[in-house]
Amino acid sequence: MNNTIKTALGVAIIMGIFLFGYAALQYVDSYSKSIQPSSFRSFSVTGEGKVVAIPDVAQFTLSVITQGGLNIEKLQRENVEKANGAIEFVKSKGVDPKDVKTITFQLEPRYQHFSCPERGGPCPPPEIVGYTIMQTVSVKIRDFTKIGEIFSGVVTKGANSVSQLSFTIDDPEEIQSEARTQAIQKAQEKAKSIAKAGDFRIGRLLSIQEGGYYPPPFYEYARGADLAPSLPQATKAPTIEPGSQEIKVNVTLVYEIE
Repeated sequence: MNNTIKTALGVAIIMGIFLFGYAALQYVDSYSKSIQPSSFRSFSVTGEGKVVAIPDVAQFTLSVITQGGLNIEKLQRENVEKANGAIEFVKSKGVDPKDVKTITFQLEPRYQHFSCPERGGPCPPPEIVGYTIMQTVSVKIRDFTKIGEIFSGVVTKGANSVSQLSFTIDDPEEIQSEARTQAIQKAQEKAKSIAKAGDFRIGRLLSIQEGGYYPPPFYEYARGADLAPSLPQATKAPTIEPGSQEIKVNVTLVYEIE
């Protein structure tokens, strides 16, 4: 009887060791798959989503540049009056105050440089003969029917540099989401096609990666200071078109092969 018990106990121990080893192997297999899915049978597919959108925000900068002598107070007063006039004109055309922002206000000296004496000797130091004040304001326009009128009008109000007109999409998230959905659908369709051609079943989704092209602001009609002399005499505001922008999203899906 004791021998029978010992034999049964030995068999149970051996079976326990076997089951423990099998469970350990299964755990290691599952864990390694979870951290290194690419090391097992898998395949990847890519898809691209593309949406063409029309910009809904125009942005440009206007500057008032004033040069004068050594009287800084007078120079600043003249500059501020012109800049304020241009800003008030912009607001009078329905531009929200939150879309008008001063980005630069600077005062710089202007120097006169002297030639060094031909026979040697110390060179006279540069002398300040006046100052230049520049104030630059960024403006966003959401009503595109007023772009040309505002663009030309700020010059008549005192701005002598108008530049950096750009067109952007105020909230691109919805458009990016639409392009992303397209990209994923195309990748999924491609995965089904590959699985059918390869005669295998698609397993779980192991990873997804996204890349894309989100265009920077599109700049147009950025002519700078040379625009200033011509606009006050113009009888018609310039026609400015925003065009369109293409938003692309690329995705890569990695699936396990069953």
